[in-house]
Amino acid sequence: MSVLTVRDLHVTYPPDVRAVRGVSFEVGPGEVLGVVGESGSGKTALALAVLGLSPAGARVRGSVRLRGRELVGRSDAAMSQLRGRDIAMVFQDPLSALTPVHTVGDQIAETIQVHAGATRRAARARAVELLELVGIPDAPRRARAYPHEFSGGMRRRVMIAMAIANDPVALVADEPTGGLDVTVQAQILDVLRVAREATGAAVLLITHDLGVVAGAADRVMVMYGGRAVETAPVDQLYHRPRMPYTIGLLKSLPRADGAVRPVPIDGAPPSASDPPPGCPFAPRCPVSVARCGDALPEPVPVGPGGHRAACVNLEATADLDAVFPPRTAARPAEPAPRHRRPVVLKVEDLVRHYPQRHDEAVHAVDGVTFDVRAGETLGLAGESGCGKTTVLMEILRLARPQGGRITVLGEDTASLSAADRKRLRRDLQVVFQDPFSSLDPRMRVADILAEPLAAHGTPKAKIPLRVQELLGMVGLEKEHASRYPRGLSGGQAQRVGIARALALEPRLLLLDEPVAALDVSVQAGILELLDELRARLDLSYLVVAHDLAVLRHVADRLAVMYNGRLVEIGDAEAIYERPVHPYTRALLDAVPQPDPLRERQRRRTPLQGDPPDPSAPSIGCRFLPRCPKFASLRSAGLRRRCETDDPSLRLLDLSVDRQVACHHAKEAR
Repeated sequence: MSVLTVRDLHVTYPPDVRAVRGVSFEVGPGEVLGVVGESGSGKTALALAVLGLSPAGARVRGSVRLRGRELVGRSDAAMSQLRGRDIAMVFQDPLSALTPVHTVGDQIAETIQVHAGATRRAARARAVELLELVGIPDAPRRARAYPHEFSGGMRRRVMIAMAIANDPVALVADEPTGGLDVTVQAQILDVLRVAREATGAAVLLITHDLGVVAGAADRVMVMYGGRAVETAPVDQLYHRPRMPYTIGLLKSLPRADGAVRPVPIDGAPPSASDPPPGCPFAPRCPVSVARCGDALPEPVPVGPGGHRAACVNLEATADLDAVFPPRTAARPAEPAPRHRRPVVLKVEDLVRHYPQRHDEAVHAVDGVTFDVRAGETLGLAGESGCGKTTVLMEILRLARPQGGRITVLGEDTASLSAADRKRLRRDLQVVFQDPFSSLDPRMRVADILAEPLAAHGTPKAKIPLRVQELLGMVGLEKEHASRYPRGLSGGQAQRVGIARALALEPRLLLLDEPVAALDVSVQAGILELLDELRARLDLSYLVVAHDLAVLRHVADRLAVMYNGRLVEIGDAEAIYERPVHPYTRALLDAVPQPDPLRERQRRRTPLQGDPPDPSAPSIGCRFLPRCPKFASLRSAGLRRRCETDDPSLRLLDLSVDRQVACHHAKEAR
């Protein structure tokens, strides 16, 4: 029997934004239905409508039944009796969903008191049990803490504990792993699995990450333009997709195993206020035909297990590579050996400590050393808070660092005059993580691109021609020059950011999470563009990212940071194929694989705990409290060395471009 049944659901926002258009599905007891799609596809609008949380003015029609009870049309007071008891939600942003002035224990206890009628003491005891269930260490003490005292992953655990407090029959999780490091993602997915097993709830898992869905869902529904365009059992959808959009999503995924190169989906999703008359994907579909624009296609059976797809040209999707052909990376022909290429960036023993009260300091960066050669991409990876972005910002300052030395294109930043600094900035540019916050919303694209040209003395008559050249270089059209940033999609805005960085013909680009804020279909296009530009313009990149799957497709060398220090650095391909440091192994092990069979079969040990407090670095190895290798050491002498001696980077052997900061690197390898 179905727990949650949705039939022909429509959600329209004022004035006429059709966010959801005729979606139907069922979720049974203990079943996980993954809902995937790009931003704007209607996923979150669907979730809010199911819970009766659509914003004021929204028109919801159709049917949503929870164990046979109709929810559409109920008053907010009636829905409040159900929400938190029979159906619950894990929100995308827990810091906004949790009340900052109440402890997490009191917030969990409140929902138990309201819906179960428990006493305050019993509710608080139950809250502690729930925190223990979702893996919060020292639960009795942490129950008395406030939301801001928890990390992002810990707050997600609190949200899950609150959602399952009254054993709901249905659970809606909206991007529960969005914005988290892969190590924390793995922990949250394990917590969701435990929560589902503890309650037996039907789960609606909403995410844009197809890797997450592969290992967590039983069935998958793909949404596009407010419609369900393909629904299938998870194995069937990943191994035999039929809808061209689903094929494009799977092809655009960056993979940490490097099995295939991401293929972008060109174009942008349709406007929800003015959708095309026929198939919403037709304008972007490489196999569309004339009849695709005639009428909105309905899902039809295409395979076993209820596999249905909305496409009128299914015969063209039999060969996946014919729909979205594989692409090869644009690489310079026969690059010179690394040791013969000039160094464009050198960082030596870089230190950045931020002072605090009581003579304490946050050790954000604590002795980092690396270099970048001409025509090379170095990927800098690690969890949030490890110091990656601090390294990048120290380089961008082009000033004397707090400790150590930075050399950019042969010039020591400690000795630069103001004029030297301005001159050097022509050759050193940056691309930021969020394109919309880095572009001035009051300026047109043409003015944004012209600004650095004018600032560095480009003749006024030559600027318009250079602006058009830059737009073409990053794959934008002439009409984009007259738009404001708000009139661009996320991918287009990031292309403008890249064009601005290239305006002065730099030799070195620093990129801070350049695709983290973008949909996976757009990520592939940006990665392809960066590869093409590097080969064409002979650029060097320093790419900061927490997504190791993304770095696999752009980096020649990889540097892994943990708690302000480098723990492993070397040839990227070698590190991906055979990681040596336990932390690098844990990072790669936590990356979800977009293959349900492999994801279920692989034995994975999630990295436990959170990164240590950078204001109180340990005496010995900084990774020791979370290190699985340390836990397996039998010798007291070997354990004592980890406890008392912080390892430095050392070369594994002369024939390998690999340095590792681990006392037991040989054994780990």
